[in-house]
Amino acid sequence: MSKVKTTFFCQNCGAQYAKWQGQCNSCKEWNTIAEEIIQKQEKIAWKSEPTSSNKAPKPLKINEIDSTQEIRMDTTDGELNRVLGGGIVPGSLILLGGEPGIGKSTLLLQISLKLPYKTLYVSGEESQKQIKMRAERITPSGDNCYILTETKTQNIFKQIEAIQPEIVIIDSIQTLHTDYIESTPGSISQIRETTAELIKFAKETNIPVILIGHITKDGNIAGPKILEHMVDTVLQFEGDRNHVYRILRSLKNRFGSTAEIGIYEMLGNGLREVSNPSEILISHKDEELSGTAIASTLEGMRPLMIEIQSLVSTAVYGTPQRSTTGYNAKRLNMILAVLEKRAGFRLGAKDVFLNVTGGISVDDPAIDLAVVAAILSSNEDIPVNKDFCFAGEVGLSGEIRPVNRVDQRIQEAEKLGFSTIFVSKYNKIALKNTGIKIRLVAKIEDIASELFG
Repeated sequence: MSKVKTTFFCQNCGAQYAKWQGQCNSCKEWNTIAEEIIQKQEKIAWKSEPTSSNKAPKPLKINEIDSTQEIRMDTTDGELNRVLGGGIVPGSLILLGGEPGIGKSTLLLQISLKLPYKTLYVSGEESQKQIKMRAERITPSGDNCYILTETKTQNIFKQIEAIQPEIVIIDSIQTLHTDYIESTPGSISQIRETTAELIKFAKETNIPVILIGHITKDGNIAGPKILEHMVDTVLQFEGDRNHVYRILRSLKNRFGSTAEIGIYEMLGNGLREVSNPSEILISHKDEELSGTAIASTLEGMRPLMIEIQSLVSTAVYGTPQRSTTGYNAKRLNMILAVLEKRAGFRLGAKDVFLNVTGGISVDDPAIDLAVVAAILSSNEDIPVNKDFCFAGEVGLSGEIRPVNRVDQRIQEAEKLGFSTIFVSKYNKIALKNTGIKIRLVAKIEDIASELFG
């Protein structure tokens, strides 16, 4: 049996060293040198006997490759299935990242308790009693879920070999360590090596592995960037801890679209799937208030109706404030400049605050028209009819530009009971005999005259 051999490489320039040192002599960068394995023991803990997977693969012509659709594993969670592209692909590696306390462990624990497959939940951060307390709060049942508190990968593979699970969940990858590397858990070398061992296990056994990953203060997943390249799917769990809604996004997906999102509501007994997010993102009020407009946006293939709130007031100090929540601040400045230059509204000496309700962030340019309506409504102190909604992009010359998939936006607005939708006159609309009135506008002045006379 060959011994484990390691050496040290600079993660910036690739220079090799016999031992660790603080600064790389080649590129002069600090703290970039990490330990890596160049030769390891042949025997793997989870692999008890040789299998046919050790045979060298042979090249095949592309038309000889079996193209039958891979059967996906249903997670019993509609939102997670949507984001993954229909379910978990056997043998895949999924990485889930997010802020501390956002609900990553809660999401995966409640899914593992409901899965019809034998699941091994490995935790390096909580004891079995802590997980049991959380599991009882989420759901009382869970006959197929096994809980293991372990951080050493060799011991984890031994338990996997004994239990023979169909799905493995690791919470979290930053807590694992392997005997092959002497550095501390969470270091670049440990994360890369433990992930490589899990990838080899998943591909050779066809058992999917789901990893929870910590993130840095910048919002990136902690560890080397190669971690995201190694896995098959990278999911991001987002949301404001002060709000009850959480958004699950796909940043990378080898087996599906990266444009889909899943929405959850955080409750005392776990996360609840939100099948119709438009209803929760629009506040229901009896009286009409100025500075509010409804926008029709798209997140992936899913149309959403969101509420845009704006407050325009006279600046108390010399420099007016421009503040946004959930919307690009630079785009707000552009829209205010267009309103002043093209439409004659004097907003240069006024504070403008903009908010997308529900705690979500939207970068769809189709909400520009609703932003304009909300700003003008607050400036004139005249409310926009609550049955109106908007879908259009604002150009620098003040024109209302067409948006993609306008038919889906119109159908969603009609389904939620809106009477009128404002879209660009340059959009090609295929819908006929709709129950919602479609108002076509070409310039910002058209919106101002339609809404405020």
